Amino acid sequence: VQLQASGGGLVQPGGSLRLSCAVSGSIFNFNAMGWYRQAPAKQRELVARITSGGYINYADSVKGRFTISRDNAKNTVYLQMNSLKPEDTAVYYCNGRLTGRAIPIDYWGQGTLVTVSS
Repeated sequence: VQLQASGGGLVQPGGSLRLSCAVSGSIFNFNAMGWYRQAPAKQRELVARITSGGYINYADSVKGRFTISRDNAKNTVYLQMNSLKPEDTAVYYCNGRLTGRAIPIDYWGQGTLVTVSS
């Protein structure tokens, strides 16, 4: 199974971007899909996650601005990012997680760079 992320780029503060994560095979291979980000000199952090049952959670820093969604027919997960701020600048990673084990198994896509700057 492979995850292919796309959609990053340079955007001005207050602008919008939509990230996409295409899953080879079925998106239902995973119990949860999510987006993480890693800014320079910082740890990778969870941005948003959606479970196979439709439960969604967001990092406090993006609530009200970012929206995660999934298109099961296209095996794709999206992250709509609005009202972007310079502090949103980071490499964004798509994640697929298998749970129901002692230790969850994570699959990662390649990162896509989002730069918010004027």
